[in-house]
Amino acid sequence: QVQLVESGGGLVQPGGSLRLSCTASGGAGIYSLMAWSRQAPGKERETVAESWTRGEIIYGEFVKGRFTISTDHFKNVVYLQMNDLEPEDTAVYYCRMATPHAEEYWGKGTLVTVSS
Repeated sequence: QVQLVESGGGLVQPGGSLRLSCTASGGAGIYSLMAWSRQAPGKERETVAESWTRGEIIYGEFVKGRFTISTDHFKNVVYLQMNDLEPEDTAVYYCRMATPHAEEYWGKGTLVTVSS
């Protein structure tokens, strides 16, 4: 059974930084996609960043160069470095991984709160 566990969320002041991590365990451990999404209170879930093994990285328009996704496929870990955080970035952040056969897995999320 595949499990994704996020960590690194917390409270940060505007302009601050956080680094989220997500580790996958169980399963065959081969993922063609590692990604982050987020859901703010009262809003729909949206994609923050996607990293594909074909070499493509996609960011949401709101990222504007502030976030960087990175992956370690040997350890099945995906990171999200978030800089210059804004109150609008407050949300629960979820990691997502998908296999080459389109089996998709989600973590339970980690809360990021940006507030002074």
